[in-house]
Amino acid sequence: MYEAGSWPIRLQQIIDEFSGVDDSMERIEMLFEYAREIDELPMSEWCDDTKVHGCQSEAHVLPMQNDDGTFHLMGASDAKLVQGLMAITAIALEGLAPSEVAIFSSDYASEMGLMNALTPSRANGFRNMFRKVVQAAQEMGE
Repeated sequence: MYEAGSWPIRLQQIIDEFSGVDDSMERIEMLFEYAREIDELPMSEWCDDTKVHGCQSEAHVLPMQNDDGTFHLMGASDAKLVQGLMAITAIALEGLAPSEVAIFSSDYASEMGLMNALTPSRANGFRNMFRKVVQAAQEMGE
């Protein structure tokens, strides 16, 4: 299981990058930069099945599998902050087996210092998005 101390290399690099920043606003700016790195889900594909319910923003994710059966996440939001969180999640999970994603810990967001930088409603939206992704991975593994 991937958890604190054993993150995939790319995610550990991002955690280290964020951990080196003390200012919450600077962390938010960094999220804005990551927002561009997600495989963006076109608005034409936004629907109730892709919607992250309980998120303050309009947010959509589409968990899927690469041709080799590994995990891939597409997503988009009308808020750059939310899309940045999605992008980091997508980077963290890219190429893992769905069974690995199904038990992946969301603690990386806390290690990055993001959960303290987010408003309670944004933090709740992140948790809802992560649960949706994990649930989809569990269904892929069945």
